[in-house]
Amino acid sequence: MDDGLLEVLVLVGRPASGKSEIVDYLRRLDADGRRRRFGLGDLAIFDDFPLLWAWFEEDAILESMGQLRLHTDAGGDFVGAHLWDVLVRRLCLGYDKLVSADPGLHAHASVVVEFSRGSEHGGYRRAFAALSPAVLARASVLYVRVSFEESLRKNRRRFNPDRPHSILEHALPDDKLRRLYGHDDWDGLERDADGRIVVGSQRLPAVTFENEDDVTTPRGAGLGERLEGCLRRLRELGGGNAPERPGAPA
Repeated sequence: MDDGLLEVLVLVGRPASGKSEIVDYLRRLDADGRRRRFGLGDLAIFDDFPLLWAWFEEDAILESMGQLRLHTDAGGDFVGAHLWDVLVRRLCLGYDKLVSADPGLHAHASVVVEFSRGSEHGGYRRAFAALSPAVLARASVLYVRVSFEESLRKNRRRFNPDRPHSILEHALPDDKLRRLYGHDDWDGLERDADGRIVVGSQRLPAVTFENEDDVTTPRGAGLGERLEGCLRRLRELGGGNAPERPGAPA
């Protein structure tokens, strides 16, 4: 099918659920295959982990200079819950700047906005509410589902102490992972009859990518087949070049 490109794919799920492996898989595809099979163009990726890691580094520098930390305390926790919203808004700002530089962006490109949110800091309900109108108008959501136990297992396995800043090799301590991501609110989000997520007056096409069996780590045919089905469903729900979305019921 060819219903146009998915314009903004909001890719969410617990840490180590397989999100970054999905992005890595898509990046390795040739452009024609990515467009034909998955409805995705040239990829622009906005991930909040590099922003978060930069805050940690800046705070460590400030502390070494005898100055106050700006974003996190000595234990690595945010000094205020509002900073989770700042991360989302920074991702949206990156998108706005990209579109400003290339107004015809979505004729050839798809944007991936990637992050994790647990119930402890407001969940996806709060995160989606912080998305900009420009992103919401074009967004479809893919949630990569794993249990907390699977997230914990893969989080431990992927950690490389020599590359804690790496997208594919960073990890959280077990206790922090449990506190921040032990529970999430994906299944409790308000949805319309077709499963679209209700965010204000917007209805976001949304699909769950089941990954408890970990098809993402091998990045093989199983990942491609499952992802193809999920993204096809997103396009069927209105995620492919659909500037108008169903509004709130009258």
